[in-house]
Amino acid sequence: MRPRRKKSLKKNNHQHSDTMTEFELNTDYIELIRLLKLLRLVESGGQAKLAVEEGLVIVNGQTEFRKRAKLRKGDKIQFDGLQILIK
Repeated sequence: MRPRRKKSLKKNNHQHSDTMTEFELNTDYIELIRLLKLLRLVESGGQAKLAVEEGLVIVNGQTEFRKRAKLRKGDKIQFDGLQILIK
């Protein structure tokens, strides 16, 4: 699994307005909090869990509250102004 970015991310202030990232999935699924950590959108697993619990992550157009939601190819995730497409 490795992320592919179409545009560079602005890591300094975590504002990624209209940035699309493609994440290449080499397994059946990836858990939501693991994806957030792998893409370095959060600094820790605890931050990932809090972001999900607070309703800050949208999966396929719906707010996702399940920390271990299984993401599969074709899923679209929005977090902190960043859009992620699972390929």
